[in-house]
Amino acid sequence: MDIQIRPANTDDANAIRDIFREVIQDGTSYIFARDTPDKAIHTYWFAPETKTFVAEDRGWVLGMYKLMPAFPGHGAHLATASFMVAPGQQRRGIGTRLAEHCLIEAKKAGFRAMLFPYIISTNEGSVSLWRKIGFTTIGTVPGGFNHSELGFVDTYIMFRTLEDIPD
Repeated sequence: MDIQIRPANTDDANAIRDIFREVIQDGTSYIFARDTPDKAIHTYWFAPETKTFVAEDRGWVLGMYKLMPAFPGHGAHLATASFMVAPGQQRRGIGTRLAEHCLIEAKKAGFRAMLFPYIISTNEGSVSLWRKIGFTTIGTVPGGFNHSELGFVDTYIMFRTLEDIPD
């Protein structure tokens, strides 16, 4: 596998949409409805304030993330991000590569820290990844996600400073 991470462009829109649809289909790991319109998906990944990156192997998009301010104005020094890896490509280190790349890009963009306000507690792969790269859980929202199989499950608020990320 020869994974490259690069800025996304409009040529990636269909692959991003397809991965998005695959990931949200089971209703266990993302807040989006299964019938999210294509235009909403495109806006989500290509909004003006968003920097989107893809992981690809020999021209095939395997996953992606978007980086953006968590808040406007006086909170704009905090970044947030959203990640997806194609279901058939998970558990191959792609999420870790994307996450590490994101930390570097966030630091380069001038962010001081990253805040993930909505991490689903039952998404063990996601929770484990964020903890592995230095995020801590700073809060819990009881019953914050309506899981398609388990009903209402908690969500976590996770945080990490970027002080230790090289410039």
